[in-house]
Amino acid sequence: MAPLATDSNPGNNIETVRRGLAARLQSAGIEEPGLDARLLIGAALDLDLTGMVMEAARQLTPEEALRLEGYAQRRIAGEPVARILGAREFWGLSLRLSEATLVPRPDTETVVERALELFHERRISHRPRIADIGTGSGAILLALLHEIPEAFGVGTDLSFSALHTARGNAGALGLADRAAFVACSYAAALSGTFDLIVSNPPYIPSAEIMKLSIEVREHDPHLALDGGNDGYDAYRALIPQAAERLARGGALVVEAGLGQARNIETLMTAAALSVERPPKADLAGIPRAVSARKMPP
Repeated sequence: MAPLATDSNPGNNIETVRRGLAARLQSAGIEEPGLDARLLIGAALDLDLTGMVMEAARQLTPEEALRLEGYAQRRIAGEPVARILGAREFWGLSLRLSEATLVPRPDTETVVERALELFHERRISHRPRIADIGTGSGAILLALLHEIPEAFGVGTDLSFSALHTARGNAGALGLADRAAFVACSYAAALSGTFDLIVSNPPYIPSAEIMKLSIEVREHDPHLALDGGNDGYDAYRALIPQAAERLARGGALVVEAGLGQARNIETLMTAAALSVERPPKADLAGIPRAVSARKMPP
């Protein structure tokens, strides 16, 4: 596969380069070569989709072509587009990433959907409080604060680097005055009660991590992936802690891996939480968002 041209020949315009890059990515086995090519070109040339269409006949400068070639080689080597660009959209919000944060995935939006359903079922006379355990980039917490403008939220994480990233995302989204971030193990440093507690904890069994795609196993932080021998270490730790910090009537919503939902519900029930409804499935039909309430006495 030849690298992108860096001269000003007539075949070096944006549209021709886009098609050529998409073909290279497809030959390399990339799942969405057309989309990835568009995103990489947009980043290399600082153009949105409209700009690429309007400037389709423009020649790339040598600097632009070299920058794009660097992006192309990184993508072909298995680095996710979001890592190359340093950002990912989640719930319509643009989030910066770091080496310490997962790339937010559409599946996790299911947790936001279930949390909003449960929140709006209950009338709250005080200012709502939300906690996101293992917040990473802040994706779930910031999506909920965006949807519940009267709420205040706290994100926890073991990684100071992840918390720095989450805090930066809160500021960029205009949510810094409604979000706080705390370094601790799960909910250990939280005080007071919360109306919603959410989490996308590490849930991959340790032995399965090396079987994941190169995009995940080589580029996502293992701390955010490794759920211990059976994949449930994080749930066993966070569910009892969350149950103590939930307000009466408050809800816990966690993301689950394939086949994990029933065992997570068992852990929730053991922590005196009430599982009121089946898990919410993602677009692939996988039970993804597992939830329970802390019932009034």
